[in-house]
Amino acid sequence: MLNSVTEILSRVCNCDKTPTIGAIIFEIFIVLGTIICLYLISRFTKNFLKKYLLVACGIFIFEFFTGPMWINSHLGPWAYVYSDVSWVLTIGWATMILTTIVVVDKIFSRSKEWQRFICYILTLTVEVLIFESIVLKLGIRTYAPETLEVINNWYLPILAVPVKALYYIPTFIALVVGFFKYWNFELEKEPLVPVKNGKWLRNLFISIISVVFFELMIDPMVINAKMPSWSYFYRDLSFVMTGIWIIIIWLAVNLVDKFFIQLDTGKKFILYIFSASIIMTPLEAFFIQNGYRIYGPSSVANFSGVKTLFLNLPIEVVFAIPLYLALIISFIRYWEIILDNKK
Repeated sequence: MLNSVTEILSRVCNCDKTPTIGAIIFEIFIVLGTIICLYLISRFTKNFLKKYLLVACGIFIFEFFTGPMWINSHLGPWAYVYSDVSWVLTIGWATMILTTIVVVDKIFSRSKEWQRFICYILTLTVEVLIFESIVLKLGIRTYAPETLEVINNWYLPILAVPVKALYYIPTFIALVVGFFKYWNFELEKEPLVPVKNGKWLRNLFISIISVVFFELMIDPMVINAKMPSWSYFYRDLSFVMTGIWIIIIWLAVNLVDKFFIQLDTGKKFILYIFSASIIMTPLEAFFIQNGYRIYGPSSVANFSGVKTLFLNLPIEVVFAIPLYLALIISFIRYWEIILDNKK
């Protein structure tokens, strides 16, 4: 049994884990920086460890889901959790994001939630661009061939970061911050007004923005084929395929909120994920098996070869669907909550 598990893991761990001097110095910097920042954060905010874990969880979900888009190397065997997903990078992003959120909240404590959200995005975009430039120059981060094709050799001067990062990074930040903020309402026990008659059209618009932005970012991972020619709006992204995901997510969230308004945040969230997943999973299997969805070579290389019974779907795809939904639905619900409660 142990040998079979080791064999499966070896097939999905295709990065060079040999540590370099630069990577080791980087790791030490991240660990020490995290300790210092958490100490300082503890002086200004309660439940700081729970908040840190929330941010780290959001980042880990994102990194696990988008793993085939990039390759993280040279951090040493001790630094990896699964494939090339590294806890070192996760805590680095988490420290940066939580520290920025705490600082912005302190400085702009009188501002509206949406105003502070914009400030998070703008501040963190600059910080993450610099961080991304460092890991690229140290050889820790490289990009998968499909991602390089989309990048098309367009890089920012000095930083040597892809121009597309100006889109990828704010999307990444928005999803992680949305995930954190949504669960932080529950952590802080903030009084929220339950809305019986939600604004369905407004919520549909939020769902459209969330799904389309995320689909644009993960475009290198999968090809949407055999769609009507008129339906493609960017590369292989189709209004038909994207529209299906939007409707499923929108209905799942709004129907659960309507009929289970009395449930707490955690239970409703489980229902969001479950109700959307039981529809999306067999649909994804149908699309893959009939050539409507084609995963790129880098995505396929990360598959262990284990498939589910009945649906014959790669196990990684089965796990990816609820992870995808966790980020998207948290972001959607965060914006619905702050708009409904006029925060």
